[in-house]
Amino acid sequence: MMKVVEGSYAVAHAAMCCSPDVVSAYPITPQTHIVEHLSQLVADGELRAEFLTVDSEFSALSVLVGVSAAGGRSYSSTTSQGLALMYEVLYNVSGMRLPIVMTVANRALSAPLNIWNDQQDSIGARDVGWIQLYSENVQEAVDTTVQAYKIAESLEIMTPVMVCMDGFILTHVYEPVELLDKEQVADFLPPYRPTDILDPQNPKTFGAFADPSTYTEFRYLQYEAHLKALSKIENVAKEYAEVFGRDFGGLLDAYQADDAEIIIVTMGSVVGTIKEAIDGLRAEGTKVGLVKIRSYRPFPAQALMKELKNADVIAVIEKDICVGNEAALLTDIKAAFYNSNLRMPIIGFAAGLGGRDITIKDIRKAVEKASAARKGIESQFEFLTLRKEIL
Repeated sequence: MMKVVEGSYAVAHAAMCCSPDVVSAYPITPQTHIVEHLSQLVADGELRAEFLTVDSEFSALSVLVGVSAAGGRSYSSTTSQGLALMYEVLYNVSGMRLPIVMTVANRALSAPLNIWNDQQDSIGARDVGWIQLYSENVQEAVDTTVQAYKIAESLEIMTPVMVCMDGFILTHVYEPVELLDKEQVADFLPPYRPTDILDPQNPKTFGAFADPSTYTEFRYLQYEAHLKALSKIENVAKEYAEVFGRDFGGLLDAYQADDAEIIIVTMGSVVGTIKEAIDGLRAEGTKVGLVKIRSYRPFPAQALMKELKNADVIAVIEKDICVGNEAALLTDIKAAFYNSNLRMPIIGFAAGLGGRDITIKDIRKAVEKASAARKGIESQFEFLTLRKEIL
């Protein structure tokens, strides 16, 4: 059913269609509307679930540790400072192999205080053991929510998933969205049937103490699950496309990349602006393409190398900054290339921090830098939209 709705409502409706047993979240801008809508869906009887109001984001995720360990399907959403407050519990969830799904409405972190969008929050949590899937638009966030449960709850994966969508840009926009049918989702998404749960009749220990003789093996099993998740993400995306008729890619997606001499790599809602810029540049004769990273964790190094192997230069544009180095996605791509036989210039840009607009003019500037790098002119990592006059 196609309707014009707010992005937050569309995601809440998708979460409802997945039939979680418990929803637990703490309101924080720009995530609040998601849980407001879920609360209303529970109150109206459309979602038969426990909706728990808690005192903080730390508590919200801690509650779901118990829910998931007891065999329940659970959902939460958060953003920015809220995700940061969950940090300790993020490790507990992944370490206990609990397949919780959580929407992260990406927002900048303080200080200074900022409520607008960038991706520093989830990027800062890239190594906590959660799968991270990034959405280009509201429809992709909706569809990825369903796929996330199927990936997370697979017995060979059993790993939590963050579905990341840009705050305000996607959470608060009203646009046409194909809302999901609950019965169709139920056919696609099997009931959650974990093999290991907290059961007084069959006692087991979760989150036990591990000394140096066993800790490494726990971490290896998490590492191995992420490797297995690479193919699982691809397969679930293909299966979803067959059932629902929509395909946003598995690990990544490409646009005009087959013959591109310059390829831009990015994640999230800026993809739409970049596609429009590429159309204009190609009309002028500049062969530019795009590779959208959908799965940032696990990182799709092999799939990425396949898409980028024919490019003359790569330009990475991302909404984060690793203070003291460059930026996260750029660093990961450089590491992937180090382990390959591909050698071409890779340049990077931090853009859109704190919600600053990334315009077609900015994309053209990045392409100009890439063209110069292609000709052998060295390019340093830079802030693409830096206002030097106020420094």
